[in-house]
Amino acid sequence: MENPIQNYWRIRLARVQEELQKNNFQAFVAESAAEAKRIINEEILPRLEDIKTVARGDSLSFEATSLLPELTGSQAFDFLDPFAQGLPEEEGYERGRQALLADLFFSGTNAVTESGILVNLDGWGNRVAALTFGPRHVIVLAGRNKIVPGLDEAMQRIRNYAAPVNAMRLETGTPCAKTSFCEDCRSPARICSSWTITEKSFPRGRIKVILINEDLGL
Repeated sequence: MENPIQNYWRIRLARVQEELQKNNFQAFVAESAAEAKRIINEEILPRLEDIKTVARGDSLSFEATSLLPELTGSQAFDFLDPFAQGLPEEEGYERGRQALLADLFFSGTNAVTESGILVNLDGWGNRVAALTFGPRHVIVLAGRNKIVPGLDEAMQRIRNYAAPVNAMRLETGTPCAKTSFCEDCRSPARICSSWTITEKSFPRGRIKVILINEDLGL
C-alpha cells in the first residue's frame, strides 16, 4: 500500500469526524493545512452570512494554513489580531476582549478525544472563552497529533507535552520549561489557568472543526 501512514490516519480521522458530528459540531477532514485553507475559503466562509469582524486565538495550527496574511489584508471585514507582532501587551489584551464578540473566531485545540470532545487549557482564557460563548462562529483547526483516546489522555497530553513546549516557545521561564513536565507551579508567568471540556457545539454547527492529516501545532 502506498502511504500507509496517511491511510491509517485517514481512517482514524473519519471516525473522529463522525463522533464530532454526533456531538453537533460541523466537522471536516483535510489532507493538509493547504486543503484546510481551501475548505475554509470555499466551503465554510461562503455559507456564513454577515461576517463583519474576524478574530483569532494564539494557534500554530491556524498559522500553518497561511490564512493570516489574507485575513490581515482583507477589505471584507475587520480583523482583530491580539497576537500581532510588536503589539503592546495592554493593547493585545484589549483586542482579546473585543474578539469575544467577533462574528468569526479561529482557534486551535489542545486535544480531541476519539469520542468527539475538545479539551483545552488556556492562560488568558480568551481562546477557551470564545469556544464556550461569544463569537457567532468558531473554526477549530486540529492536526492528527491532537487525537487522544479519552479525557485522561487529553489532560496528560496537555499538562506534560503541549503546555511545557508552549512555555518553552514563549520563553516563560516557568518550571515546566526546564523539566518538560507540569509542576503545578505558582509562577506569575504560568500559562495554564482555565480548563474547558467542550462536549457539544451549541447551537448545532456553531463550532466547525477541521481535522488535518498532518502533525500540526502543539
